[in-house]
Amino acid sequence: MKLRLLPLLVATLLVPAVLHGQARDDQFKRDAFSQNYADTSKQAKTDSSQLFSFKQYFGSLAHKRPGQVQNLFMGSTVFVGGGQIYNRQYWKLPVIYGGIGAGVGLGIHFNNQFKNTGDAKFKQYSTLSYLGAGLVWWGSLLDMTATFPADRKPDPGKATLYSILFPCLGQVYNGEYWKIPIYWGAMAGGIYYYTTNRRNYQRYKWIYDQANSTDPDVEKPPISAENAKVYRDLFRRYRDYSILATALFYVVQIVDANVFAYMQDFEMDDDISLRVEPTVITPEFASAPGMGVGLTLRF
Repeated sequence: MKLRLLPLLVATLLVPAVLHGQARDDQFKRDAFSQNYADTSKQAKTDSSQLFSFKQYFGSLAHKRPGQVQNLFMGSTVFVGGGQIYNRQYWKLPVIYGGIGAGVGLGIHFNNQFKNTGDAKFKQYSTLSYLGAGLVWWGSLLDMTATFPADRKPDPGKATLYSILFPCLGQVYNGEYWKIPIYWGAMAGGIYYYTTNRRNYQRYKWIYDQANSTDPDVEKPPISAENAKVYRDLFRRYRDYSILATALFYVVQIVDANVFAYMQDFEMDDDISLRVEPTVITPEFASAPGMGVGLTLRF
């Protein structure tokens, strides 16, 4: 049962790791060669490597600070609608809050009906209502990611969040459509083997329980308890492997979307050359410039 929660656990651990790396990379690009490495007086104001900051988040909602997609995403998972406020799309807030409120309210109502009557249909209605509220919440995060103004396209942060919210959506954003059948096929295969192995596990578990039953009215199965136990454990292990494989491909497609969004600007050129030419050197503390030789390697 614990491994059924593994995909959610992996995603929960991966989101901070990937987004933290994204923020660190952006900070390095801004600070590189700025000669301000020893200046710590403004570090608290300029450091954007934090994954989430309440001050940054609410400052962005008040439009007093520039927003960062990872910070807005993390904040909007709890403070729903924050991304829409930052994007000044206030008309979407009643739709989001109304949808979530209606789903939760109906879920509670139908759940009470199920407790009072015992009718299974009310339990199903309650589950569907809660699922609807969750879809509205999920849609608000997807909408925030899609409408966030990015400085570059494709933006690695947006590509990562797309693939977290919906598998292979980051690949669509990057324009790498050919990867969709690969990842979806791998995850679909994992889900198929999970359902097959789970069904066989439950079957042999039932046979094992029947074989060990002390009730004289229970008909003994044609398979012994020892053989049933072997097959039960075998299919349980295969079921767990299927969960791990599905979670692995889910994580890989998230990392793929992030990495290849960064590499969109990477130039592949067949021109490999070395150029030697005179250049003027201007030392920082020298009184006059000097002459030198410059080497330029192009690849």
